[in-house]
Amino acid sequence: MEEQQFQIYLDQVSLTTPVSYQYLLKDISFTVEKGARVAVVGPSGSGKTSLLRLLNRLNSPTSGYIYLDDQEYGKIPVTQLRKEVTLVLQESKLLGMSVAEAIAYPLKLRGLRQPEIQQRCEYWIQQLNIPESWLSRSELQLSMGQKQLVAIARAAVIQPKILLLDEPTSALDIGTANRFIQVLATLAESEVTVIMVTHQIDLAEQFCSKLLHLEEGELIEDSPNSKVDWVKLRHRIIQAQAQETEEWS
Repeated sequence: MEEQQFQIYLDQVSLTTPVSYQYLLKDISFTVEKGARVAVVGPSGSGKTSLLRLLNRLNSPTSGYIYLDDQEYGKIPVTQLRKEVTLVLQESKLLGMSVAEAIAYPLKLRGLRQPEIQQRCEYWIQQLNIPESWLSRSELQLSMGQKQLVAIARAAVIQPKILLLDEPTSALDIGTANRFIQVLATLAESEVTVIMVTHQIDLAEQFCSKLLHLEEGELIEDSPNSKVDWVKLRHRIIQAQAQETEEWS
């Protein structure tokens, strides 16, 4: 078991609303090895973000189990879990802080000394090419893409075991997105596990060592990068998205 960081067994994860009962994730099961770069793809509404929320304990499975390093998720204190498993949502807030304060904030909560806080912050600011001119800005002075980059830096300084990313490149320009993918590859080399939800199949192909393909809450494919038929995958997701749009229309 030492080679596997995750054992994940999820069964009939569901959401109950006042007017309906439906599955968000159903009968899915997979493992993720330490240091893996996992891309989670699928059309809108397929359960990708729900999966990330489960892995960060924002939701609990209706049935089935999730394990981290042989420990059942439900038995790990949430505060301890989130020190090891960090989630960056698509729309992250700076909580009224400047960029510099927001990046340093999680390290201050952990009681780190100022020299180490400064060292970690400077490293990730440099890695992600965050300009010095941003550091004094507030959230209102940042674009969506700039806020995403700051949120990613704020998560990376924690040095988690697992980094969960929900559409991290959706608001980034192509150059910044490619640079970010290179940074993620470097993280994986240092045995940080990265699980990234993305609609950008080209970036998924460039980034991942493992692909998870979800549709309507079910796991359609769980394959290493080399085994994925990327042309077929693109076509299937485009078709599924088109069908969903037609149904809504």
